Amino acid sequence: MPILDEFRLTDRVAIITGASSGLGIAFAQALSEAGATVVLAARRTDRLAAAAGSIQDNGGQAVSMAVDVADPKSCTALATAVVADFGRIDILVNNAGVGTAYPASRETPEQFRSVIDVNLNGSYWMAQACGQHMQPGSSIVNISSILALTTAGLPQAAYSASKSGLIGLTRDLANQWTGRKGIRVNAIAPGYFPTEMTDQYRPGYLDSMRSRMLISRMGRLEECAATLVWLVSPAGGYVTGQTIVVDGGVSIT
Repeated sequence: MPILDEFRLTDRVAIITGASSGLGIAFAQALSEAGATVVLAARRTDRLAAAAGSIQDNGGQAVSMAVDVADPKSCTALATAVVADFGRIDILVNNAGVGTAYPASRETPEQFRSVIDVNLNGSYWMAQACGQHMQPGSSIVNISSILALTTAGLPQAAYSASKSGLIGLTRDLANQWTGRKGIRVNAIAPGYFPTEMTDQYRPGYLDSMRSRMLISRMGRLEECAATLVWLVSPAGGYVTGQTIVVDGGVSIT
């Protein structure tokens, strides 16, 4: 088989959470271009519809569905609806995420829990819901962060803890499911990419981080999306339980 065919996702059905902006949209577009039918899922359904429409305009198969990943029942309902409409779930991208920057001395229990509920718990609920329907050869990718591996000058205890937890969750689910169910589970730890989250940083922050970027620039969304396509495609078929860092070298400086 030609090597580029190993990256094709023809006839696969993929769910991408947090698909209303930033990396989520880039992930959905890339999976669609590789041949998958993509289900864009998030709470902001108006933005989802626009993103799905853009993929459809480019010849892809895309639909939008509402989900609140912090609610296990909502996750189950999404997985059930996708199977009812398409007959299968082959790929899950746990991309939904929120972030805060509260000093640890002042962060409230509610603020901390709200981040954990979406970033960590929500990924688990989605994996549980989809894993019940996935067949051998399926793939789950959890979107972690370099803040699971290093610090970056902001008080982000809840975010860092949630993204670190995703790496542990990835390893454990791979250990449980790859051998027994044939489901590969991996994680991606992105560095700095232009998203709504980076738009909220204080003026000058990203410039101050540039000295740690060995590639001397922020990443392009397509670069992270290409890593995702590799991981979920047959080309990544021998990779499971791993965290792939895509950060321009920030985490090693």
